[in-house]
Amino acid sequence: MDNASVRQLEPRSLWNHFADINAIPRGSKKEGKIIDFMRSFGESLGLETQVDDAGNVLIKKPASPGYEDHPPVILQAHLDMVHQKNADTDFDFDTQGIQMYVDGDWVKAKGTTLGADNGIGVAAIMAILSEKDLQHPPIEALFTVDEETGMTGAAALASGWLKGKILLNLDSEDERELTIGCAGGIDVTATAEYDTITVDGTFHSYELFLTGLTGGHSGMDIHLGRANANKCLNRILWELDQHIPLHIHQVDGGGLRNAIPREARAWIWIDDQHLPQAQQIIDELRTTLKDEYKTTDPNLQLHFQAHQHPSTAIAPHQQRAFLNAIYACPNGIYRLSPDVDDLVQTSNNLARVWIGNGTFRAENLTRSAVDSEKIDQANAIRACFQLAGAKVEYSGSYPGWAPDPNASINTIVSQVYEELYGYKPHILACHAGLECGIIKKAYPDVEMISFGPNIRGAHSPDEKVQISSVQRFWKLLTEVLRRL
Repeated sequence: MDNASVRQLEPRSLWNHFADINAIPRGSKKEGKIIDFMRSFGESLGLETQVDDAGNVLIKKPASPGYEDHPPVILQAHLDMVHQKNADTDFDFDTQGIQMYVDGDWVKAKGTTLGADNGIGVAAIMAILSEKDLQHPPIEALFTVDEETGMTGAAALASGWLKGKILLNLDSEDERELTIGCAGGIDVTATAEYDTITVDGTFHSYELFLTGLTGGHSGMDIHLGRANANKCLNRILWELDQHIPLHIHQVDGGGLRNAIPREARAWIWIDDQHLPQAQQIIDELRTTLKDEYKTTDPNLQLHFQAHQHPSTAIAPHQQRAFLNAIYACPNGIYRLSPDVDDLVQTSNNLARVWIGNGTFRAENLTRSAVDSEKIDQANAIRACFQLAGAKVEYSGSYPGWAPDPNASINTIVSQVYEELYGYKPHILACHAGLECGIIKKAYPDVEMISFGPNIRGAHSPDEKVQISSVQRFWKLLTEVLRRL
């Protein structure tokens, strides 16, 4: 079962559009090809198509017969996708299309992220635009860029470009949830330069490689308590540094800020005299980590083996400072909402750690529904790394989306959902970052709601989308448009 089998799924139009865009490389900040594709798509339908300076694409479709006097509705999704792959997967995101397959009721990818986030939302809007027999008001289809690494597309939207007063964001990942609010975020980056030493001949070189972690979305999955590869590997290095002479040549862990790190590795030097003690510490921590994370990360693996690398290392005093800072850096849930049951209010993801070539770098994504608490968490991270002599910068700050429980669109979508499926949806705010908060700043009078199909494992190679839920999502979307 491959990409061709995906094209045979129902609704056929949606899945074919999904296959089309998944054939196009569309990583964040590398959306040139998909922007050109969407422009051509809109023009091929004879629809008014515009592209702004940021690369956001707007395609307008007139109302179907009988809906000409209805106010326009904005349908919104983002074009970019997260690029993550397993270490043993040979794949070039810049040149290759996603390799999909059908597995029962799920569509998956072969060793990479699938791009259902937010490709299914994009494909659904494309199907609305291309289908001729649907009933709907005038449509303003807004496809934004760079959602995953800064939401710069949404931030660049000009006021007045959109005329609709209702926006349906199609970037949610649980079909039973209607999202009416989300967290804001800020990037916190610590950098430093360090002195190097030359390791003497009594030391031998080894590699520590932590792999097999579950990973996931650093917003939607942060409450699940999954292991963070950067924190776990640093725990081992810190313990070794406490008990034996240890020299670190290089550390390379994690990747994108919005993905919980799944893999991390370190290249180190240990002398023969202390190798047995080092092996014991590593074996004990391997057992400890596998036990602590047996539920959330059952495939956790820690490899320790000889490895050839240059005989340079971090100066010892800076090595200990960096290890201490990473150990102390907050990660995971900082605070739960006191007002909404089971909602994470503030969190941090220590997403990326790099030590090598005289440079230290630690990248964090801090999220919160409360802006003051977001900055408080960022300041705590800043303090950790400043104690280690690092420079800390804030960037990419974006606002949360304050819930409006009384918005009319909430009632409409909820009623349609209950009529179709016989039970009430969950109406809630989420801890992920949605573009609604940013768009709301430029369009404060627009009512917004977000919904989508069941997507699991987003931002990881385990990402998958449920076929039957896509069919229900499509039914909900088209019926809501018919009612508007």
